[in-house]
Amino acid sequence: SGTNLMSGLMEAVAAPPFSGTADLPKIASDLQMEIDDLFPVAETLQMLRFAELEGGDLKLTEDGMAYAAAALDERKRIFMRHLLSYVPLAAHIRRVLDERTSHSARKSRFIDEIEDFMDEQAAENTLKAIVQWGRYAEAFAYDDVNAMFSLENPT
Repeated sequence: SGTNLMSGLMEAVAAPPFSGTADLPKIASDLQMEIDDLFPVAETLQMLRFAELEGGDLKLTEDGMAYAAAALDERKRIFMRHLLSYVPLAAHIRRVLDERTSHSARKSRFIDEIEDFMDEQAAENTLKAIVQWGRYAEAFAYDDVNAMFSLENPT
């Protein structure tokens, strides 16, 4: 799920009348989204520990509420902490970049590793999401042209 959708959902759930806990069908209706489109976003928030799914309710965690109330720079800091804590692949990419003197690594290195666990298309989709989240959080950069991860934004 994109960071804009995640942010929007957290903001909506944090605000009145929900104040942190929302019925999924109700929030979907308020956001004029299909429940089938909203559910994967809610699942992603749960994976990142910004929310808990209980029955048909989405309940923001303390950090989910803090994120919703924060300004952009603070949001990025909170998101990076959760990304590197709860998404093993993102943490692995960051570790590899931190350990290398060049602070860079080829995308193919990570694709080869994750293809042991999923097919090629799923591996591509997974890495695409991680790239988007990593860029948003400023945890690492990714250069599409050279298919390289780095700790610096490509010039």
